Amino acid sequence: MAAKRLSTKWRLSSTEARNICSYSLFFLPDSEDLDIPAFEGHVVRVATAGVAPLVAGSMGEAIHLSHSERVKLIHAARKALDNAGLNHVPIIAGTGAGSTRETIELTNEAAAAGADYAIVIASGYFAGVLATNRPALKAFWVEVSEKSPIPVLIYNYPGASGGIDLDSDLIIELANNCPNICGVKLTCGNVGKLTRIADVIASPTFASQHPRKSLYAPFLVLGGYADFLVPSAYASGHGAITGLANLFPNAIAYLFQLSEVSRKDPSLLPETQRLQGIIARADFTIAKASIAGTKYLLEKLYGYGGLPRKPLPPIDSAAAQSLWEHIDVQTATKLEQECIQKDPASFKSLGRLRRSTFLGEIMAIRLLLLLRTLMPLSVLFQ
Repeated sequence: MAAKRLSTKWRLSSTEARNICSYSLFFLPDSEDLDIPAFEGHVVRVATAGVAPLVAGSMGEAIHLSHSERVKLIHAARKALDNAGLNHVPIIAGTGAGSTRETIELTNEAAAAGADYAIVIASGYFAGVLATNRPALKAFWVEVSEKSPIPVLIYNYPGASGGIDLDSDLIIELANNCPNICGVKLTCGNVGKLTRIADVIASPTFASQHPRKSLYAPFLVLGGYADFLVPSAYASGHGAITGLANLFPNAIAYLFQLSEVSRKDPSLLPETQRLQGIIARADFTIAKASIAGTKYLLEKLYGYGGLPRKPLPPIDSAAAQSLWEHIDVQTATKLEQECIQKDPASFKSLGRLRRSTFLGEIMAIRLLLLLRTLMPLSVLFQ
């Protein structure tokens, strides 16, 4: 059933789906049960901005979830998207677990629940053995991808896997040998690694020599943070999966679109770089406050967020106030509000690049930049 749904949704190669958010989860304060209504509202808010959902990722506290809770969240996300008229939006589900066997089990459950793609991280529990055992790491993703009913993304995040850090050679091997692997998320933050992998994938012969199993799942090279979206675009990367989009989805979607357009019109690069600086500083500042900091900011900005599941501690009150008042957070918040209020004829048209002529988009952006030099932002975005 999941494979059938793929034909009606964005491909992962489409502009919107390359902006992907590892969604936060929300728990009831007394019981720590899932707060499904808050989650559903969050899914719609972020997806409406043009950012596809990743359910049960690191930001979504996947390690704290039971199998049944993961399934419940996928069902809830699909229902919320469909009810909001976003039935074309795909769902990516985190399915990494302690063993290969359980990872495959979770992936099958996610597919049955309505997930269109899986993203898989290697368990760090036995990292002392696995980190230096290249054949074992390769065998893990080979077996999972071969037995998965949906396309699989590699999740490379040393900080959440006991220091396991796949190098570019191994990732390229997996891309060459595993037709059901559809990409990699590089939360190692290694731009050089991203550049090497993207260069291979961008080769004119890669797609023909190493075709994917699914038409809707080409191999994508994705960053794990929003702070190098522009460098990634210029290195032939394909976007990012980022937790920051929980807070600023419109700003990040706009930055991604502008970075793509600026590759064809260098006159737009200075504005692109300016916005990347705002997003990069916010990403770094908020990441230092971890999941609890993001949840606190969600509460401040949108009225929901709550606390992480124990044993993760809440952010203390002094640190929370300092985070909220930080210039990087306030500047990114202002940018998000500007993007929400912007003129659809100029900014929001960027989200529909593939359905309009490139020349028309360039003219719209140039007009916008000209207007910004002639009037204050508070006037322009009324």
